[in-house]
Amino acid sequence: MDKIFTIDIHTHIIPEKLPDFAKKFGYGGFIRLEHHKPCCARMMKDDLFFREIQDNCWSPEARMKECHHHQVDVQVLSTIPVMFSYWAQPQHALDVSRFLNDHIASVVANYPDRFIGLGTVPLQAPDLAIKEMERCVKELGLAGVEIGSHINDWNLCDDNLLPFFEAAEELGASIFVHPWDMMGQQRMPKYWLPWLVGMPAETSLAICSMIFGGVFEKLPNLKVAFAHGGGSFPATIGRIEHGFNVRPDLCAIDNGTSPKDYLGKFFIDSLVHDPEVLKYLINLIGPNRIALGSDYPFPLGELEPGKLIREIADLDLITKESLLHGSALEWLGIEKDFFIPSKKDRSLKA
Repeated sequence: MDKIFTIDIHTHIIPEKLPDFAKKFGYGGFIRLEHHKPCCARMMKDDLFFREIQDNCWSPEARMKECHHHQVDVQVLSTIPVMFSYWAQPQHALDVSRFLNDHIASVVANYPDRFIGLGTVPLQAPDLAIKEMERCVKELGLAGVEIGSHINDWNLCDDNLLPFFEAAEELGASIFVHPWDMMGQQRMPKYWLPWLVGMPAETSLAICSMIFGGVFEKLPNLKVAFAHGGGSFPATIGRIEHGFNVRPDLCAIDNGTSPKDYLGKFFIDSLVHDPEVLKYLINLIGPNRIALGSDYPFPLGELEPGKLIREIADLDLITKESLLHGSALEWLGIEKDFFIPSKKDRSLKA
């Protein structure tokens, strides 16, 4: 089969050098990097080890080399969720966001045919978040923003967040929802369970909050994609729908529309690691709402981005094209020829 143009909507990046935010702001909790050997660094939260990363987490050149090997033409860049800093003082979180967003914008500007950028915003202060999202889209040329599955004690249906989503819809900004600060992690100290159990539940929490809270109903043109194949939501949609039907007094208090009516109204990535699960998702919400997402460059992601899609023999070419780039282009609001170097119009909005 001929190579299919491929966009990976779920990849993470961090600057090679971070300011000492704890020293700058006068309190801890921020990530710093320890470059302890060539091409490697430790992500540290104060004095606690968080994660070991390699240069493909910050080097565009390393990323492009691996993209070439994996037949990925374009990566959508977003920060690592631990950098959201929703817990920090709002102005400090804004400073962190601006630093990260300026870095992503510089990578995109240097390699506009290989990368699309998503910013991060201090959503604990929605007014600041709206202004920074506007800067990301209007000044930095980013496609939208990545946000968490909840904002401290606010789920995504919280009234405090509605103005942010309204602004995103008006801007045509693409929203990528990624789980963070997983529920119940204090009860899951072993076996990497916060990542295996908590993350899928977080994504389902985010989807259900936006459905039951009426966010999608109020904002039908909002472009939202959820990480990790929608988490546990697709596998439990039957239970969710049944609960809505038998206990509307509990489930339908803010939105009387059936949850199943929203299938196909939002996007998910393809990161499910199982061909049968991916085929189930295709049947459930349609290939035009599923976009390749690998979680590059982390080990819980798809280690060979796009391989799962390419190797499912009973998917036709049109379906594979939707999964490998068509859905991504629609979510991003751009045309395929945006990535042709000779194309003069580099507008992010199709």
